[in-house]
Amino acid sequence: MAKLTSRQQLILGLVIREYVSGESESGGHRVQPIGSKLLVERYNLDYSSATIRNDLARLEEYGYLMHPHTSAGRVPTDSGYRYFVEWLMDDDELPPEEMNTIKHQFHQARLDLEQWMKLASSVLARTSGSAALVTAPRASKARGKHLQLISTQGRLVLLILVLMDGTVKQEMLTLADPLNQNELDDVSARLNVLIDNRTAEEISAKRGELSALEHDVITRGIDLMRRTEQWASADMYRDGLAELMRKPEFEDRESAEGLLHVFEERSLLEDVLGTALSPGVNGVQVVIGSEGRWAELHDCSLVLARYGVPERAVGALGVLGPTRMPYGRTISAVRYVSVLMTDLISEIF
Repeated sequence: MAKLTSRQQLILGLVIREYVSGESESGGHRVQPIGSKLLVERYNLDYSSATIRNDLARLEEYGYLMHPHTSAGRVPTDSGYRYFVEWLMDDDELPPEEMNTIKHQFHQARLDLEQWMKLASSVLARTSGSAALVTAPRASKARGKHLQLISTQGRLVLLILVLMDGTVKQEMLTLADPLNQNELDDVSARLNVLIDNRTAEEISAKRGELSALEHDVITRGIDLMRRTEQWASADMYRDGLAELMRKPEFEDRESAEGLLHVFEERSLLEDVLGTALSPGVNGVQVVIGSEGRWAELHDCSLVLARYGVPERAVGALGVLGPTRMPYGRTISAVRYVSVLMTDLISEIF
């Protein structure tokens, strides 16, 4: 990044803040190039318009601003937004009363994992004014928690397997001979000792002496665990698409259709959120426009974070919006919700 003077940093920061959050007299977003005259008048700067014009020109040379057309004003580039996020952005924490409201909402739904996911996506969408994406927590390695055999009719038995990350799997078994529920409970109890907090490989290695029925049941259980690990991702929750579609950047049909395609392309969203779950990645990640490897998102920015307890259950959450997004507020919201989700997940897993 080019080294900027303190005045150039001030001007760049003002251009980006004005472009992101400025509103016209009618209340709509301006989304118009920012010129020197506006900066002098609105911020009562001690510099002349000519001085600021020179700085705007220099910032354009550095690649932080650009002319969208023949207007005298400038708009930020992806590099400009990156400089802003790295060096100029305030520590824009959410207001305490807003954080308390969000925390209260989560604690009201604390016994329902699905409600947490829906609430997380709703809160992030509302707080950022963009679209939110959240995956349910999933263990990288499935670990057994509880197994139950339930008699249905005749020789048919329902196998229920609960994993440490909360996943519940069910499968019907046909027994060689019918057993009553008490006998099935005894088998379940013995197998629960074997599967407790163990992976499929660990269970397989510790099978030891098992009856024919126990062997069949545990083999089915191991198979269910391995199939669970092969799934592309956990459940995904999305919110805020309608709000995002109203942004000026997506008013034309082509842009709107591209955005809809992104939201309908599950494999793309899985890939995007998967970056937040990559080993060694910590904290909030910000991907701005063309920095990402996804051509479909070149006009968008992503703010992503991981939540959960490593080696137990982890998920990803994030916000997808235009590059002209309020980065400070969005980063704060993603960070705060990820901390809340981590605290809640740590209590149940």
